[in-house]
Amino acid sequence: MSAKRLVCMPSPFENSAIRYGIPLVSATVVAAVAFLLLEGTMRYVALGIAVVEVVVVPQILKQAASNA
Repeated sequence: MSAKRLVCMPSPFENSAIRYGIPLVSATVVAAVAFLLLEGTMRYVALGIAVVEVVVVPQILKQAASNA
């Protein structure tokens, strides 16, 4: 019997367009909700969450791709 080779598929998070695209889309949705539906302090909190998402999530996805 021949041994089957295990073929690992690359992680989609290795592509930087995916790593930055996913949080950019969701941050855009959060920012749109903030501007259209919220006001005052809640608007600024939602915008802060969107900024943190754009900055932090790509780094987390990059680490996830390297550990996969």
